[in-house]
Amino acid sequence: MRWLVVMLALAGCAKHEEQQKPVEPLPAAEVARAHEACQSYVDKVCACTSPAAQKQCPLAKPLPQALDLSLQTAANPGEERDSQMRAQVFVRETVKECVEELAKLPALGCH
Repeated sequence: MRWLVVMLALAGCAKHEEQQKPVEPLPAAEVARAHEACQSYVDKVCACTSPAAQKQCPLAKPLPQALDLSLQTAANPGEERDSQMRAQVFVRETVKECVEELAKLPALGCH
């Protein structure tokens, strides 16, 4: 029974140490690719004249701003660790959306 209490205490200390570790920043190359992917999608969908693309354009325009806000949150040492980690996940999800939507443009009649 005592060793169980000791093990739980050690596990709690390890978790506390993990929460205290600073969040590793996203690599500069990943950040650059993120900006490029989302801006490319916005530029191409808004330049396309197909009706479907014109409907997508207003939805696409905020993506680079959302990406920037998430990158700022992820890199802010004043933010809580959980917030920084969630911001990094949101960055990657936003980039995924930009890349997937960019790949769909030919189907909308955009070149």
